[in-house]
Parts: sequence; C-alpha cells; structure tokens
Amino acid sequence: MRPAATVPSLVALAAALLAGCGSPTPTPTAPSAPAPAPAVATTPSAGAALPTATPAAADTVPVGGGSWTMPDLVGTGLQDAQDAIQGLTDFGIAVTTSHDATGQHRQQVADRNWKVCDQSVPPGATITPDTAIDFGAVKLDETC
Repeated sequence: MRPAATVPSLVALAAALLAGCGSPTPTPTAPSAPAPAPAVATTPSAGAALPTATPAAADTVPVGGGSWTMPDLVGTGLQDAQDAIQGLTDFGIAVTTSHDATGQHRQQVADRNWKVCDQSVPPGATITPDTAIDFGAVKLDETC
C-alpha cells in the first residue's frame, strides 16, 4: 500500500512545477483597502455657479413646451411646409393637417404633389405645441 501524500508536500510540488515553467511562485499579499468614496456635495456652496442647460438651436425649444413664430409657407410644397414646421419646432409640433383648397375634397396622399395656397395660422403669429396648423393646398400644376 502506498502512503498518502500530505498537503504540504503537494503544495511544494506545485510550487516546484510552477517555478520550472517560468511562472513566479505566488506569494500571499495583504488585501488592499477599499478606495475611499468620492466626496459628494449635497448643497451648492455660496457663490458656486449652478450648471446650465446647453442652449437649443435657434428658434427651437424642447418638445412639450415653448413657442415659435409661424413662418410664411404659402407657395411652398406641402411636404416642405410640413417639414419646415417640424424642423422649426424640433418636432414640438409634429403633425399638421391639410385640405384641398379647390373645395373638391381630394385627399393629399402624396404631399410632394401639392403646394400650399393658404395656412390657418398667419405668418408672424406665435405657435405652441397646442397650435393646430392646417394648410390649404392644390396640385402642383394648379393655381391657387
């Protein structure tokens, strides 16, 4: 019967094998102390500047608030007029409506085939996210 190997002899064997492979023998190290938590100010000190929001592009405000000046869109393409309102308001006003200015009640399915003849909100008026904007439009080859 073969004698059982002892734990200290196995550790010595493992250390010898590791040393022979070029790996350093691990040495126990003391655990490092945890890094201190960063200081957090709970109230601004007197005279400290408060952070400010980055200004939005000219004539735009965050969605859900603010006001803008209605541009004159008569004579532009219907799709361009809709895009202009969305761009001006940064989608604060995302939807506008339109109707057939001839009174024929045709649907403006392909907005790029229509041009604006009138607008429900006059140029220069103040518009907000609650403003309903409607464009009267005719086909591109028609007159207003």
